[in-house]
Amino acid sequence: MISLNRASLAEGKLKVEASQPSSLKPVRILQIGDGNFLRAFVDWMVDVANGAGLMNGEVTVVQPLDRGIADLMKAQDQLFTVLLRGVQNGQQVQTKRLVSCVKDTLNPYAQWNVMLAAMQDPSLRFVVSNTTEAGIAYVEEAYGEGKCPANFPAKVTALLLARFKAFGGSPESGLVFLPCELIDTNGSKLRSFVLQFAEAWKLPADFVAWVKAHNVFCNTLVDRIVPGFPAAEAEALYAEFGYKDPLMVAAEPFLLWCIEGPAKIAEELPLHKAGIDVVWTDDLQPYRTRKVRILNGAHTASSLASYCAGLDTVREMTEDPVVSKYLDRVMFEEIVPFVPLPDAERKAYAATIMERFANPHIRHELISIALNSVSKWTVRVLPTVKDFAAQHGKAPAGLAFSLAALLNFYRGSFAANGDYVGQRDAGAYPIKDNADILQIMNAAWAGSSDAAKVAATLLADTRLWGEDLTRVPGLAEQTAAALVRILAVGVKAAMGEL
Repeated sequence: MISLNRASLAEGKLKVEASQPSSLKPVRILQIGDGNFLRAFVDWMVDVANGAGLMNGEVTVVQPLDRGIADLMKAQDQLFTVLLRGVQNGQQVQTKRLVSCVKDTLNPYAQWNVMLAAMQDPSLRFVVSNTTEAGIAYVEEAYGEGKCPANFPAKVTALLLARFKAFGGSPESGLVFLPCELIDTNGSKLRSFVLQFAEAWKLPADFVAWVKAHNVFCNTLVDRIVPGFPAAEAEALYAEFGYKDPLMVAAEPFLLWCIEGPAKIAEELPLHKAGIDVVWTDDLQPYRTRKVRILNGAHTASSLASYCAGLDTVREMTEDPVVSKYLDRVMFEEIVPFVPLPDAERKAYAATIMERFANPHIRHELISIALNSVSKWTVRVLPTVKDFAAQHGKAPAGLAFSLAALLNFYRGSFAANGDYVGQRDAGAYPIKDNADILQIMNAAWAGSSDAAKVAATLLADTRLWGEDLTRVPGLAEQTAAALVRILAVGVKAAMGEL
């Protein structure tokens, strides 16, 4: 097979749509996040805009954790393939693009000085990120000269301080932040935590003034289903492409990026001019509520129950007679009526989402959706539960069942290597979340064999949800009853009873 590198690309050996990379392109974007989503979302968009002659910029990718893909990216000259497959506007779509806009991929824990240098590049204008919903949070840590902070907002503060010092706080050296973490007002929250770290670290007043006056933190909303590496088809795809790419990303054709920010910035990042659905707006909330509650809410409400019922993918949920009936119920009876949009609009969007869930070309693993499910459920599902309870006097049964399924999914034990592991009929599975959440879940399950008592204990724990969920009318009772049935007859049977 042909080697995947820039020499092969320049020589025309790689038979794939691509933009020819150039060493003359300036780095315009620092991307904190090396995962599948940002590579199939932001990097793909930048590459398309470069190829259309509408943008002349590259991206430096930064691992958010000590473990990442920097070595793999370097091994193939920062190239990777994005494969889009699905139905769009009623038409079957399949395209592949070799993304070449990434200049370098850094591990800041081993290359902190290199990252500081990247932050001092005068061409740099944008910082994008995706560190999961749990990433934009204030976790106290001391400032260490020459050391990469662990917390994401702390990293941003240290990087901004280096840029401030390098350019003397000039107005034009300010940056535009476009966080892609799926939390409400993500840009505003990131800004507030940066300022909190500046205060905690006793940073100069003129630095704080520069952050406030000359750096823009936009609230954003992202939407594209990106299941990631198509492992089951990899060898067949390699044979079709004529080259191997262990960093290949599969995604759906649908894409939406809503950015709440000054219109003049849109001209600096002209992705919308390349036929890409990027919307600049002065009010993000209607877009966010629709997407988070309907798309992400339905994902989170159904994925853990479906996984423990023996299913592995989102598509399987739409094909299973029991699970699909449950999904229809929570989608159209419990979620959609509480999205603050005209009824026809919210139902039409939900129908589109169901079509996207059933995409035959995307293997979206339920276990990947399960990452950090506690914070996801709190952000994506809890607001609908509270709205339903306010109108009907009790929580919705389907979404209460989803919370019981979450507690059941987190019923695990710590392995000798420190991993937290659960069990379903098909075998062991990893449970990935913040360490403190895993400890709380483990302590509750280890301390009692009474499922109703475990449910009451965990719902009342404000460390998990930010509030006491036993105060939501009917939620604790319905969740406890559902959890008891799940343990008695299994997830799918309990779902069928519901």
